[in-house]
Amino acid sequence: MNLPDFADLLASRGLRLLPGSHAVPVELLVQLPDATIARFTARGTTLRLTRFSPDALTAITIAAECGCGDHHPQSGPARVTLSRYAVPLDEHTLDGELLFGWQHHEAGLLRLPDAATHFFTLLAHAATPTRELVGVA
Repeated sequence: MNLPDFADLLASRGLRLLPGSHAVPVELLVQLPDATIARFTARGTTLRLTRFSPDALTAITIAAECGCGDHHPQSGPARVTLSRYAVPLDEHTLDGELLFGWQHHEAGLLRLPDAATHFFTLLAHAATPTRELVGVA
């Protein structure tokens, strides 16, 4: 499975893969049906899904190599990314050391099809409402 195939899979579930996602190592930016942004990463021994508000996205412009404007445009392409000031709404993790016995950087070695399984697991966990106990005085 490559990123375009994964984008199609997400679209079939009402989700949208955003630019800035990459398959090696796995880092995904996904727009959820409620417009929140989910960032999924597989690093070290941890799989992490962090959700952000829609306004956490920003675009940066990549400067052209020389920028003189004579033979290159003065500005390059725009890239979508999370703002460095974005504050997570929530975060969910899978501890690969505890769950799978990973020792070093196995999460970073996952291929997209294997990581996708964990993405959907964490996404389902994030969608499960948590209950708060409220005391009555």
